[in-house]
Amino acid sequence: MTSVPTAPDAQTAIRLTPSVTAVPYDHPDARRLTQALHAEQHTLYGFADDPDTTPEADFGPPHGLFLIAHVDEEAVGCGGVRLLGECTAEIKRMYVSGEARGYGIGRYLLEHLERHAASRGATRIMLETGRRNTAALALYQHAGYRPCPSYVAGRDRRINRAMTKPLGSSSP
Repeated sequence: MTSVPTAPDAQTAIRLTPSVTAVPYDHPDARRLTQALHAEQHTLYGFADDPDTTPEADFGPPHGLFLIAHVDEEAVGCGGVRLLGECTAEIKRMYVSGEARGYGIGRYLLEHLERHAASRGATRIMLETGRRNTAALALYQHAGYRPCPSYVAGRDRRINRAMTKPLGSSSP
């Protein structure tokens, strides 16, 4: 397994360019990474949505996509997008492993997922993250996402943050 460099310091910031591969949601790398996301969320909040409860078909073509980001040969990140309706898509299961954070891999995945959603006719994209996940909140805010009312029934506003962004000709 290739070792990903530790997070860059301010003077020697390196931006790794990952490759992305579309895989089925039940792919071994997808399973490993979504379980790591689940464990991290459980540590932050004391509970977490089980990734196994998401139907594999949600990320299947033509209405969904699940990506794995690789640096060299190592799977270091993942994320999926699925259509919620004719014009609305949702980002789910975004995760970058700890040793690969700080290199723009999350943004790279997000851009690919947004482009896929737009190519399927989505004009709006939504997502949900936890309020304690400050790195994810910063990523999404920097990418143009803004807070919105929760679109998932039963979510606790003290824990969850729903965000949305219009997709259009100027989207990545």
